[in-house]
Amino acid sequence: MADWNRGHGAVDDELDAENKLIADNLATKVSRLKSLAYDIDKEADEQNSYLDGMDSNFLSTTGLLTGSVKRFSTMVLSGKDSRRVLCYVSVGLVLIFFLLCYLVTRAQTSGG
Repeated sequence: MADWNRGHGAVDDELDAENKLIADNLATKVSRLKSLAYDIDKEADEQNSYLDGMDSNFLSTTGLLTGSVKRFSTMVLSGKDSRRVLCYVSVGLVLIFFLLCYLVTRAQTSGG
């Protein structure tokens, strides 16, 4: 009877050692997952704060554009002289745009 218990004791020891090894591997994987979850949470918080900053920037830009549109509408509706000035400014901006496009294209072809 003593021999029979001794044989099972060795098998039990092997199974315990194998279970401990598997438990250690599992603990390592759980630790990695916890670290990964922490990193994801940290990245999400950073992205949320970045988006909040963008939201406030968009709101301030919207305020600027609204004010500009109101001033533009007032100028257009004010009289003939204002419309003439507005027309000259618009034509001048279009000409400056095309001049800049030409200069950039020429610089790229001669520099490249």
